[in-house]
Amino acid sequence: MQYFINVILPIPLEKLFTYSISETEAGFLQPGMRVAVPFGKTKIYTGLVHDVHTVAPTIYEAKEIHQILDDYPIVNNFQLKLWSWIAEYYMCTIGEVFRTAVPSAFLLESETLISRNNKVSVQEGDLLDDEFLVYEALQHQPILRVHEISAILERKNILPVLGRLLEKNIIDLKEEVYEQYKPKMVRYVRLGKEYQSEESLEELLNGLTRAPKQSQVVLSLFQLQAVSKKPIKVADLEKASNSSSAVVKALIDKNILEEYFVQTDRVVYEGTEENADLKSLNEFQNQAFEDIKENFKENKVTLLHGVTSSGKTEVYVKLIEECISTGRQALYLLPEIALTTQLITRLQNYFGEKVAVYHSKYSVQERVEVWNNVLQQQPKAQIVIGARSALFLPFSKLGLIIVDEEHEASFKQYDPAPRYHARDSAIVLGNLHKGNILLGSATPSVESFYNVSKGKYGYASITRRFGNVLMPEIELVDIKEQTRKKRMKGHFSERLLEEITETLEAGEQVILFQNRRGYAPIVECTTCGHAPECPNCDVSLTYHQHRKQMRCHYCGYHMALQQSCLACGSATLDTKGFGTEQVEQELNELFPKSKVGRMDLDTTRGKHGYEKIITAFEEQELDILVGTQMLTKGLDFRNVNLVGIMNADSLLNFPDFRAHERSYQLLTQVAGRAGRTKKRGKVIVQTYNPYHQILKQVSTQDYHGMFQEQLYEREQYKYPPINRLIKVTFKHKDYNKLNDAAAWFAKSLQNIFKENILGPEYPPVARIRNQYLKNIMIKIPTEQSLAKTKSAIKKIENSFNAIGQYKGVRIIYNVDYV
Repeated sequence: MQYFINVILPIPLEKLFTYSISETEAGFLQPGMRVAVPFGKTKIYTGLVHDVHTVAPTIYEAKEIHQILDDYPIVNNFQLKLWSWIAEYYMCTIGEVFRTAVPSAFLLESETLISRNNKVSVQEGDLLDDEFLVYEALQHQPILRVHEISAILERKNILPVLGRLLEKNIIDLKEEVYEQYKPKMVRYVRLGKEYQSEESLEELLNGLTRAPKQSQVVLSLFQLQAVSKKPIKVADLEKASNSSSAVVKALIDKNILEEYFVQTDRVVYEGTEENADLKSLNEFQNQAFEDIKENFKENKVTLLHGVTSSGKTEVYVKLIEECISTGRQALYLLPEIALTTQLITRLQNYFGEKVAVYHSKYSVQERVEVWNNVLQQQPKAQIVIGARSALFLPFSKLGLIIVDEEHEASFKQYDPAPRYHARDSAIVLGNLHKGNILLGSATPSVESFYNVSKGKYGYASITRRFGNVLMPEIELVDIKEQTRKKRMKGHFSERLLEEITETLEAGEQVILFQNRRGYAPIVECTTCGHAPECPNCDVSLTYHQHRKQMRCHYCGYHMALQQSCLACGSATLDTKGFGTEQVEQELNELFPKSKVGRMDLDTTRGKHGYEKIITAFEEQELDILVGTQMLTKGLDFRNVNLVGIMNADSLLNFPDFRAHERSYQLLTQVAGRAGRTKKRGKVIVQTYNPYHQILKQVSTQDYHGMFQEQLYEREQYKYPPINRLIKVTFKHKDYNKLNDAAAWFAKSLQNIFKENILGPEYPPVARIRNQYLKNIMIKIPTEQSLAKTKSAIKKIENSFNAIGQYKGVRIIYNVDYV
């Protein structure tokens, strides 16, 4: 009997691929194991076994697999079910989910190796100059990689040269698969077996009297063993004995010391669990805790609506504690890596080394280690805290999922596919594991609160801040009036400067929020009005003063700041608008004695970028912190008494049906950073329109008013949560071809769905990286089947792909567009 496996490949193709295997392999292979398989003419990919069967493919002949890469499954059945759901729901392929879900070190791809064909003799005149350089290099080195040949020829495209050498039969190519993950081996040392008895030890020490350095190393080894009772690292021994590695090596060579290696995780938490008093709850937290547990008994997804600084984290900790005491795993999802920095320390203080962290700032090697610890249900990964990608870890006993700041748009992935929403996917994952799901926020999303109002979700709330601290006082400042009376200093109103001065004099800290990085979004010539634009995107270049550069925030294009206008040559250049860099500069001029820090994408690029700034601010090394929306999400600073919002209007006047909801959430969240301990905090909101409804609702903390108003508007205009949304984006470098393609697709959709189609329409930025974009929005009423709608869209896409003139136009689906 012939055996086959269906394999998931990490490429965007709809179907699984079938490969043939031997009977022995069929007995060994299980779903979730990796195999290296040939695909196309020469490529070898990592495939994931989906199932083992005996049905031969009908359309093509099954190739044999290249090799088996695992001894046991690295992906479990729960994950495969979740992947299938994500692929189906978010209209992408399971291969794209596979590529996103696993650390890239698991996706081995083959590398082309070039070697010399020794059977062919070469005469000097047979080869061109570039061919001869490659041939000569292969005489010195038997195997070369593509990038090495590229360096030898000093050019990127070397395929024509390799092609000519292949035709002349001078080189051979072969594909090699290599493992990317290398375990970290730590070098330890112990006394040699011959010196275990006291007599031999005494003899050894007497013998080493002539070698004082070696004698010192041996004595230091005894001291370290007496103190720590743990295995001794070579590095620690060298440090303790104040000697070099050569001395230790000499002792190893003489067999006096014996070295051995232990595989160790790259991220290791060495700390102690603190006492349980930290976790005692006040009456409001306790009431919320009991309400949550009641809802969990009914297997309901529960929303915890707690005002900023009400101590939601303590409630989470109590729930996690209960979950892990039953031997199950807990997942704590956060929208922003900046947040994990603060929370890791708090959770590790409670739970010691049971906490593992997983997000994209960790290296590939570190992520593989967390993956393996979760897979093997190690005690050090019972609780996982991370950003949205932590959802894909191989949990097998998941008892609790907490989605903190559930309203955040950062939970939605935009590029590449799968364009999934981590909150919604977490609910599906929790249901697969029959675990409990808790959504937490001070400003819940309209969708989640709507589900509460319909009885679909459970609800718990904490209406008081921890320690009964009053909610911050919010004051709206009319900068239109202040500008007219010439009372502004730079971008600061008199009122904001007054409050900053008072706060700094009281020894407290200030946070200033401006949702735009860089110095200024536009540099304009005051003579002719020209503003430099990105050559690849339809946006103006943002001026970054720190680097004296003009940068595009979409594609990364940059150029030096021009001294004169590129259009008319005059030197009358002026900036329009302002970003975090300009606020920071103005503060340094206005408050020269204060230390000012900045937290935005430019200052947090490194692995520990967030940590450094947050720690410096927590330890009061900085007096004022300026930042973008990274600052708004759940960070807990004890000494902040004033929050200033530089310009609230940029949030409100945004072309998006969620702009008002987002503004309410962002402003309330950033206001919540003020006065979190004893004293009531203060928030100054600068705006040109202090009478705006949303700003009034923020200043009176009227979440329910905002919710009712937004829900009414969305019912009127058929937006979520009343209707479902699918955004279809078309991408192509040819403007006319894109227009025709989008119009054809929209017409086909209108024939089926009639009036619920918006577009095709250009987005505010209609060209990115030299690709034009056009959007169609599909509104799906509640009574209309989502599955049938998607199926109809896919049929239209199949017809679309069959039209030759639209070849190359890329279609991107964004389900539940956020």
